[in-house]
Amino acid sequence: MTAENEVVARAGVGLRSERGPILLSLMLSTSLVALDSTIIATAIPAIVRDLGGFSQFPWLFSIYLLAQAASTPVYGRLADILGRKPLMLAGIAMFLVGSILCGIAWSMPALIVFRAVQGLGAGAVMPMSITIAGDIYTVRERAKAQGYLASVWGISSVLGPALGGLFSDVLSWRWIFFLNIPLCLIAAALLVRGFRETAVRSGQRIDYVGAALLAAGTALLILGLLEGGVAWEWASAPSLAIFAGAAVLLVVFVLVERRVEHPILPLWVLRRRVLLASSVGSLLAGAIVLGLSSYVPTYGQVVLGATAVLAGFALAALTIGWPISATLAGALYLRWGFRATALVGSAFVLLGTALTITLGTGSELWQVALYCLLIGIGMGWVTAPTLVAAQSSVEWNERGVVTSTNLFARSIGSAVGVAVFGAIVNAGTTGGGTPSAAELSASLHLVFLGMTAVAVALTVAVAFMPGHRAPTPATAVPAAEAP
Repeated sequence: MTAENEVVARAGVGLRSERGPILLSLMLSTSLVALDSTIIATAIPAIVRDLGGFSQFPWLFSIYLLAQAASTPVYGRLADILGRKPLMLAGIAMFLVGSILCGIAWSMPALIVFRAVQGLGAGAVMPMSITIAGDIYTVRERAKAQGYLASVWGISSVLGPALGGLFSDVLSWRWIFFLNIPLCLIAAALLVRGFRETAVRSGQRIDYVGAALLAAGTALLILGLLEGGVAWEWASAPSLAIFAGAAVLLVVFVLVERRVEHPILPLWVLRRRVLLASSVGSLLAGAIVLGLSSYVPTYGQVVLGATAVLAGFALAALTIGWPISATLAGALYLRWGFRATALVGSAFVLLGTALTITLGTGSELWQVALYCLLIGIGMGWVTAPTLVAAQSSVEWNERGVVTSTNLFARSIGSAVGVAVFGAIVNAGTTGGGTPSAAELSASLHLVFLGMTAVAVALTVAVAFMPGHRAPTPATAVPAAEAP
């Protein structure tokens, strides 16, 4: 066996795998999760007219994010034990079943439950997509593959709301879920045909107790963050009970993981310097991105008087810059190293967020778009090198849990960002009606200040990474080759 084949064998993926169809399958699978994060927003009025339950519709978003985030780290560890392919196919199948059930939902409570099924499928699809890309591409190529996957999010952020409105007006809101059926089938077929995984199953016992504790504790934590200040007051009895329950479950989880032979989330993931820096950076990036996604469209419409479409395009600049810079990141970190490339990216993020502080009632929409573009470029140069550095620091049988931990941290950061920035806006506005342009501008100024502070923390986290360079292409052979 040649040295190249030996590395491929260790990676656990067959030599005859075709990387092109696999990447297409990963992009299609990612599009399922990305579209269902945005497409439902414009269909809410039609859903409420049909099913009722207006007061319950925010749960259509919360339950999906909750199920996805809570299950992600569990899937990552299972992938290192059972292999990527079974978990990916299981995630696609679960998402397909959830989509069909959502399409035939007869009430708002039923639709909420079925959205949770979709979220559980999404919890497998996202980490498996990035993990498989890490398996089949070299260190040089991984950033470009991440750029392709990130571009799906950019396209979905633009097309999702438009498709949701189109289906609701022309056909039925139920078609936003039925649309997933052919996409799921095509993605699964491409994966079954092209991805010939030869990983040897480890035979390790699955830590079911740890998995249950982690999922339950995470679910309560994110529930408290998403609904605090919305469904109940932060200092209310339900809020305190939820956070206390989350704390108890997570403490017990840590105690269990320290004693089991094969933990569902090994604690070394949080002790290794490169992995810790990568996860903290992902958490902070999640907070910034969700803050922008939540408030830039509102700022554009209420403060600047732009239409919803134009305000949405201003935010789209973020998702345009991200995949472009992520695609280019590979060449940079091979030349400069992971840390230096990520520091350049964090400088762009810091510059963009600092410029948002200057926005006011007299600003122009093009300024908002430009600042979002700078932040997006920076995010591509932060998230790609830090994730690739984390993946490259471990063996195949640890890459799944490392990747899922990184994405899990981003989900936690998103939830924290929504909670903190939402509290800032609520504290700065008065009355129950729509805030005035001046009032909202003052509140969002504080939000932008908060994002800038998070960007400073992101720079510090990135600087904490080890300063080594990426492996050269000669020593980083792909884990799969086209025949």
